[in-house]
Amino acid sequence: QVQLVQSGGGLVQAGGSLRLSCAASGSIGTINNMGWYRQAPGKQREFVADISRGGATNFADSVRGRFTISRDNAKNTVYLQMNSLKPEDTAVYSCTANIFIGAWREFWGQGTQVTIST
Repeated sequence: QVQLVQSGGGLVQAGGSLRLSCAASGSIGTINNMGWYRQAPGKQREFVADISRGGATNFADSVRGRFTISRDNAKNTVYLQMNSLKPEDTAVYSCTANIFIGAWREFWGQGTQVTIST
């Protein structure tokens, strides 16, 4: 059974930083893209960033230049470093990964609350 377990998050003042981690565990084959989405109260879930197995990255315009995404393939872990945080970054952040287990399947983490205070 494959699981994505998130850590990090919490409450920080505007302008601060937080780091999220997401580790895949279980009977894992190859992991392709890993990424992060977020959902603010009353809003739809939105893409934040993703990273390919080779390290190519994509970012939402709203976070580009402030957030970085990285991964450790040996640890099956993806990280989201969030700097210069703004109140509008407040949301539940969820990681996702495309994992090959007989076929490509998408898995999601449990979600982590990130709250930015003014």
